[in-house]
Amino acid sequence: MTTERECDEQLVERVRDGDKQAFDMLVAKYQRRLMRLLSRIVHDQTEAEDVVQETFIKAYRALRHFRGESAFYTWLYRIGINTAKNFLATQGRRTPTSTDIDAEQAETFADSEQLRDMNTPESMLASKQIAQTVNAAMDALPLDLRTAIALREIEGLSYEEISAIMACPIGTVRSRIFRAREVIANKLRPMLDVPVDKRW
Repeated sequence: MTTERECDEQLVERVRDGDKQAFDMLVAKYQRRLMRLLSRIVHDQTEAEDVVQETFIKAYRALRHFRGESAFYTWLYRIGINTAKNFLATQGRRTPTSTDIDAEQAETFADSEQLRDMNTPESMLASKQIAQTVNAAMDALPLDLRTAIALREIEGLSYEEISAIMACPIGTVRSRIFRAREVIANKLRPMLDVPVDKRW
């Protein structure tokens, strides 16, 4: 049975042999996943679509350099993250720093007492507000933390895969994910009535 990695490598070989349809298959396979990841980095949907498109163009042009030492999607995600970082830099946008996160107290809810009782009719609203709080906390994270947590929690990648994509040691990946989880947990504590010293 052919693994996903072997499948991708076969498609890459076909592209190198001039089969443009094979690249279309790679685009179809990874476009949504790449969009989900890069929209976490570039917050505007239209701009994220442009970055995804540029990522595939860069990948297509650089395909002859892909040596198969890592999985194709690892290589593609790395191109995507670098393209997104370059895009933000050319737009003159800085990525949030830790002090921005602490200062951002935009997520306050008047119904906090009701939100704490998850068995009330407001539980659907509470779930939505928790999701919004998590998303807002993730969006406010510094780029390296946001990328690491998105690759782990949204894409479901291993620490080893994230290490390859982000070109940093596994220890750094673990540290970034831990710090990201701490920030998100701190934003959620008031809503969930969790003691401050409780670990997630």
